[in-house]
Amino acid sequence: MTLKEAFDYSFSFLNANGIDEPDFKALTVCCHIAGIRNSEYHFNKEQIISDKKLDDCLCRLKSGEPLQYIIGKWDFFDSEFYVGEGVLIPRPETEELVELAINILKNVNNPIVIDLCSGTGCIGISIAEALTDSKVYCIEKSKKAYSYLLKNANGVDNVVPINDDIFNDINIEKVDLIISNPPYIKSCDIQNLQDEVKREPAMALDGGVDGLDFYRVINDKWFGFIKKNGLLLLEIGNDQGSDILEVLTNFRNVEVKKDLYGNDRMVVARG
Repeated sequence: MTLKEAFDYSFSFLNANGIDEPDFKALTVCCHIAGIRNSEYHFNKEQIISDKKLDDCLCRLKSGEPLQYIIGKWDFFDSEFYVGEGVLIPRPETEELVELAINILKNVNNPIVIDLCSGTGCIGISIAEALTDSKVYCIEKSKKAYSYLLKNANGVDNVVPINDDIFNDINIEKVDLIISNPPYIKSCDIQNLQDEVKREPAMALDGGVDGLDFYRVINDKWFGFIKKNGLLLLEIGNDQGSDILEVLTNFRNVEVKKDLYGNDRMVVARG
């Protein structure tokens, strides 16, 4: 079928099956199969694409599998990152954290960074690509997620991937910045997440009973890795702004910043 026919069919199928954002997902899947960007759809409507591949993608979407896993990669900041089962999907709100880090570090000579709970590596790798004189340690516990981190870091020579648990003792030099988007959802809230989100790894989502377990270990165990006057940047849940102030007791000048939508989203603190 043509790309236009495929899009029309896909939209109707997804809409009839109650899939959210059926127009965007139909367009993305069809363009992925056609090997083009979404923005190129209108110039390629008559291109023929595989019915079999389309049916497979639509069945996977109907089953609740995330669109990003089906595509196999996703845009984040200035790059594409490989994603798939077992790794957290990069999200646009995290781009604000990366932008903040780059703006802070661009005036630091040869900055050294640790990205905790790195997942795909989208945070640390984006910083490393923007600041080529930097050295960025990306630490990820999950074997599956680490495989994506290695794949995404391939060719980015100033990234140092480490497969380890941030609760362990890890030997790393002191750094100018620690940055992290750790698991921060309360354990009891995991079951209420969207079906697609629940297909992502629980270990990348579950922050413990109150959602703050990883912030505690960052405060207790990682404070000493930051150089004097170095910085900590964190992503937090939009209801954790006041709680985080009580957790980061080792840090100075703890400030909660809002995202573009006016929600508490980022924390900046000084070591």
